[in-house]
Amino acid sequence: MRGPINIWRLIRTGATFARTGALGEILHAMNAPPLVKVTTRTVSWTFAWLGKRGDPNMPPVTRAITALGPAYVKFGQILSTRPDVVGTEMAEQLRYLQDKLDPFPTAVARRTVAAELGIDVDAVFSEFSDSVAAASIAQVHKARLRDTGELVAVKVLRPRIERAFRTDLDAFHFAAKFIELLLPSTRRLRPQDVVGHFEHTVLGELDLRQEAASASEFAENTQNDPQFVVPTIHWSLSSRRVMTMDWADGTPANELEKLKSSNLDLENLGNRVLQLFLSHALRDGLFHGDMHQGNLKFTDSGEIVALDFGIMGRIDEYTRRVYAEILYGFIQRDYKRVAEVHFEAGYVPADKDVEEFATALRAVGEPIFGMDASRISMGRLLAYLFEVTERFGMQTRTELILLQRTMVIVEGVARSLNPHMNIWEIGRPVVEDYIKNAIGPKAVMNDLLTTARVLSRFGPRLPGLAEAALINQSREPRESDRARPLRAMGYVALGGALTLAAVMIEALL
Repeated sequence: MRGPINIWRLIRTGATFARTGALGEILHAMNAPPLVKVTTRTVSWTFAWLGKRGDPNMPPVTRAITALGPAYVKFGQILSTRPDVVGTEMAEQLRYLQDKLDPFPTAVARRTVAAELGIDVDAVFSEFSDSVAAASIAQVHKARLRDTGELVAVKVLRPRIERAFRTDLDAFHFAAKFIELLLPSTRRLRPQDVVGHFEHTVLGELDLRQEAASASEFAENTQNDPQFVVPTIHWSLSSRRVMTMDWADGTPANELEKLKSSNLDLENLGNRVLQLFLSHALRDGLFHGDMHQGNLKFTDSGEIVALDFGIMGRIDEYTRRVYAEILYGFIQRDYKRVAEVHFEAGYVPADKDVEEFATALRAVGEPIFGMDASRISMGRLLAYLFEVTERFGMQTRTELILLQRTMVIVEGVARSLNPHMNIWEIGRPVVEDYIKNAIGPKAVMNDLLTTARVLSRFGPRLPGLAEAALINQSREPRESDRARPLRAMGYVALGGALTLAAVMIEALL
């Protein structure tokens, strides 16, 4: 029965966009050809009466997305950071989704806090406000601890949010399978894997203990980053559905008019937002994976305060080096090296031509070098990048989805503060610094030391390994009796050499 139910959900999705008037605005923002507009509208309006009505007081696109549910809201939040892709007017509409959704009753939040933490809310908090920010998954209340007088932010999950998300995700999985079946050319983009990655990421947000742990680790990694603040978690007042952290004052990044009238250097703030993201991704391998305007505040002294750590991204050391080399190659305009790195990492099939791929990358990079960001159409750039990936048979890398998505979001946030920024020049110092530390001679020595340490741990097991090797080799009739013990001794010698190498390298460093 799930198939027919999911078909119904997808039909209702399209019908909702038609009924709320959002479909026309989306087609206009996408500059769809007249024939596509007419055909789509004709088909959609046939079923429009099946769509959800939504809140008529909201703009059409926001009205449709909020009516459809939290998973759609998440996608809308991403688009809200890209006025260069969806247009300024639509981005302004979608910005509402970041933290201004309808809250659920404070009484329900208080009951959730009491049940989850096993406390009397009034005994622990001398103040507990109505919702000060409401997003797709949870809402935040400002409170004051009775015993210390500290101001804290109490985040509470929405009622029945887990069920709502699973319902939407089930429909997304069905749609991905349907797309792969009808359009085999899309399989290289791995729609099912992309939805699976989205599911894993979002479901992680539904356990606030995991978010608290991520915030704690992120705070440790960034404690020496100047003017960057991660609020402290109050573990005794946190659980699966409730999280409490220090209250952070500041102006939200989505209140642009207020920021423009302040004394803050918005150009500098925009540059720092981008540089901090790159630094966290490359240096630490742990980055904020949902860094839209609703999750950032700026204090009067110019500090950047990060909030909402439900989505955090991780990158292993090898992927960081590949990513850095690609960025550095673009910064240096060394498209041949960028192409080679793609081939070395297996991002492009080996049967493709490196030189041809380098030329395609040049067509991506050259138009944006030295150009004022306000004159760059990210929509056209993304469209061309899609053509390049299709032409060279590049598959979607699920391990890079969150990194790529967040990079798009962060660049959108940075450009909202500094519309004329050049992302390559701003990112250059961070990438160059990482390259020096991660790919130079010092990095090679560290790699050798790490490898030797790992292999030397097998030292205590070498006698057993040698004995097992002798026993196994005694069953191999083709190998001479003389060679068997020599191979076993080789294992022992190798282990001893690795152990000695580890000690020597460590002493040298």
